[in-house]
Amino acid sequence: MTKFLIIQTAFTGDVVLATALVEKLHEFFPDARIDFLLRKGNEGLLSGHPYITKILVWDKKTNKNRNLWRMALQVRSERYTHVINPHRFATSGFITLLSGAPYRAGFDKNPLAIAFNHKFPHVIDPNGAAATTHEVARNQLLIAGFTDANAAMPALYPSPKDYEHVKPYQSQPYICIAPTSVWFTKQFPAHKWEALIDRLPDNEAIYIIGAPSDVDAAQRIIDKAQRSDIINLCGKLNFLQSAALMQKAAMNYTNDSAPLHFATAIDAPVTAVFCSTVPSFGFGPLRNNGHVVETTEKLSCRPCGLHGHKTCPEGHFKCAETITNEQLLWWTSNKT
Repeated sequence: MTKFLIIQTAFTGDVVLATALVEKLHEFFPDARIDFLLRKGNEGLLSGHPYITKILVWDKKTNKNRNLWRMALQVRSERYTHVINPHRFATSGFITLLSGAPYRAGFDKNPLAIAFNHKFPHVIDPNGAAATTHEVARNQLLIAGFTDANAAMPALYPSPKDYEHVKPYQSQPYICIAPTSVWFTKQFPAHKWEALIDRLPDNEAIYIIGAPSDVDAAQRIIDKAQRSDIINLCGKLNFLQSAALMQKAAMNYTNDSAPLHFATAIDAPVTAVFCSTVPSFGFGPLRNNGHVVETTEKLSCRPCGLHGHKTCPEGHFKCAETITNEQLLWWTSNKT
């Protein structure tokens, strides 16, 4: 029996993008078993996934090394025929190395790339000058040899219960905003969100979505905005419920963060705000209803890194501050 294991223990958005591998593998091997290994906290993304047999959950926060050994031994006991590892860090390389799978594929950036008998380049221009392929296309390299060269779309599968849970919020047109990010310099400033909210169509409700840790940040935005029809849903919806709500929104506003990829995975309209990072890194919207907003100024300091920073290295955060409401409201002209 053909048994695939996909390993992606990075952040939430990385898991969403890796679901494109699941879609492609199922297309070519409909009778194969496909399992997915991720970090604890992200398992809800794949709940009820129709093509995934088993979700393996690694707890990275408590007893990390002991749990790593246990996970590696569990993976080995499963006797996978193929281990596909788009994660680029040593821990996943260790699990791959011990898996015993005849086919072990990953990127050459992994410190334990020796674990892979099929190794591929992961190319990103850190200066953002050269356009690179999207992350889903880079991931597709790992299985192109026995599928094809065309990456599938990522996909999430909210359940009927998820859709029922958000139905009360869908009695009128609405807009979703996911205002936070793990990294400060990937996060559009709160006062800029407040200014945007005051300009959004007044016949559409506004829902702020995010994790439980985002409740206070969202509430501060709501308290300063000049509207009364804003609801703070941070911490009230799980991943798939958030995706279900986003699916029917008139527009979803996100940073360069996981909710952007939620929108791609459920084919929802999205306006993605890129501050310190750039779309050419390969993490932008994938569908025609996705739109990127970024500064029009030529800043010598942008991008300031492949990932975000805790503060702006230059102290001015012009990559975010110079984005205008007019850029963000591009879609409203189509409604008049």
